[in-house]
Amino acid sequence: MAVILFMIVTAIISRLVWLQILHGEDFRAQSDNNRIRLLSITAPRGTFYDRNGVPLVTSRPGFSVSLVPISGPISDEVINRLAPLVNMTAENIKKKIKSQDNPLAPIRIKDDVSQDILAKITERQSELPGVVVEVQAVRNYINQELAAHLFGYVGEISDTELEKKKSEGYHNGDLVGKSGLEKVYDKEIRGVNGGQQIEVDVEGKPTRVIGKKEPVLGNELVLTIDARIQKAAEKAMDDRLRYLQDKFGNPKAKAAAAVVMNPQTGEILALVSRPTFNPNKFNGGISTKDWQEINDNPFNPMQNRTINAEYPPGSSFKIVTGSAALESGKVAPDEKIFDSGTHWLVPKGNSHNAALGWIDFKVAMAKSDNVYFYELGNRLGIDLLEEWARKFGLGVPTGINLPGESEGLVANRKYKMKVYEEEWYLSETLDAAIGQGFQLMTPMQMVSLISQIANGGHRYRPYLVSKMLSPDGKVIKTYEPEELGRVNLSEKTLKTVREALKEVISPQGTAGYMFENFPMQIAGKTSTAENPHGDDHGWFVAYGPYENPTLAVAVVVEQGGYGSDSAAPIARKIFEAAFNLPPQKDAADAYAEELAAKAAAAAPTVKQKP
Repeated sequence: MAVILFMIVTAIISRLVWLQILHGEDFRAQSDNNRIRLLSITAPRGTFYDRNGVPLVTSRPGFSVSLVPISGPISDEVINRLAPLVNMTAENIKKKIKSQDNPLAPIRIKDDVSQDILAKITERQSELPGVVVEVQAVRNYINQELAAHLFGYVGEISDTELEKKKSEGYHNGDLVGKSGLEKVYDKEIRGVNGGQQIEVDVEGKPTRVIGKKEPVLGNELVLTIDARIQKAAEKAMDDRLRYLQDKFGNPKAKAAAAVVMNPQTGEILALVSRPTFNPNKFNGGISTKDWQEINDNPFNPMQNRTINAEYPPGSSFKIVTGSAALESGKVAPDEKIFDSGTHWLVPKGNSHNAALGWIDFKVAMAKSDNVYFYELGNRLGIDLLEEWARKFGLGVPTGINLPGESEGLVANRKYKMKVYEEEWYLSETLDAAIGQGFQLMTPMQMVSLISQIANGGHRYRPYLVSKMLSPDGKVIKTYEPEELGRVNLSEKTLKTVREALKEVISPQGTAGYMFENFPMQIAGKTSTAENPHGDDHGWFVAYGPYENPTLAVAVVVEQGGYGSDSAAPIARKIFEAAFNLPPQKDAADAYAEELAAKAAAAAPTVKQKP
């Protein structure tokens, strides 16, 4: 009996030693895994402010749905019940689960769910073991579509992005910037995620918080954008496009772009691309309906036309042709060239077969005479014209810190031979001299071009961020103007070109009627650029005030027709807003008011209770 008792006690002690001493940590860890889960807390992304401290992009509290496996993977039965509640397919949920390295780790299924979804999950919580609703930071674009192409949007990290960013601390389920400034400064503004240890019951419901690590807020950005000018530019563009479509009889005028820049620094004050999108709709994953609406739009709302769309610049390119001819001595400012209606070498003429007779440089620029500038192109030749275009920084990206900038195209022999395997013809030089043929520019390049005339030849890198701040408001980094190059134009040439551009705005110029009684002197150039794929594009580039320029504008309206009718009115509204000038009501304003009145009359009347 004693021996048996001794053996039993010895066995029990040995087992206790094995369980508690030799393998105690392992079993404790397994026990914790059964009842304790680590839930990630998304760090709020840094706020974007305009140049005057007005918040434009912030983070707000929202709800996300996660799966918290208990003793094993979430069952198919639970997944099938959850899928319709969160407007997802069971296959997509399973795909998210499979992408997780640890099958027992929490998996975030959907971010920024609505109150409706939240209520449905809460009502059926007993049928959804392992389904947890958390409070998380959600990106908030305060003014909806305002400056959407500039800000960009955020979304869940893709497999391709994760492969590239894994070494930088990114994980499955992280939210990352997909475009715009959100993408460019993602690492600096995303912050550091926190987490909390929670104890769960057998149904996966949190019972208590055991430990918590607070997230670290992301850095903030102070932009060069002026929200007031941005709003004015967007409203002016929307009103004008609507007017062109409905009242002007131009249904194709549905896309446009505008850039507003300080020519003395390169600071971007406003950036507009139409059509646009609401980046808030991408929070939690964009719905099928919203994505289809974007995807089915033939004018591609996701494209940032200010930097990514390339257009023939049309007559605005005469700024380059004229500067090159004056500076290289191919023409004198007061020399008169005869315009018979067509060029004397190649049968190319003016629009509407106009013939202006003997004209000098200023009159030719003010009237946008093609025959005069055909002759300047003939005297320069394509090689010298190409050289001067590149001196102005054309044919390469401007260097703005946004993804997807196009380089445009400067007409040249090498390109034609490479693409078409053909020699260059004189008629193509004449086309290039008036911004047609092979010439292609982006609105950002055009605002850079007019800025160089305004500031004396300095080419600055356009930029959008002036400061980066820590979450407590301390300045981490300051961004200063950066000069990338300079086109050497004599004071005489600059004076001649500037005076000619001022004449464009005069009563005798192509934009005169649009700027009638304008209280500030500006200089600019209209363009009506031929479009091989549809109606003509309308351009307008300008700077002001004339004597001390602090604002440069480039506007293009796709298939908008004459630049004086489509683009110049938008630019005028921008100047009025920027300099607090008394606004002049035009036809587009009247039509916008008419539509607003009709909408107000059609709105249902809400009866007040007595």
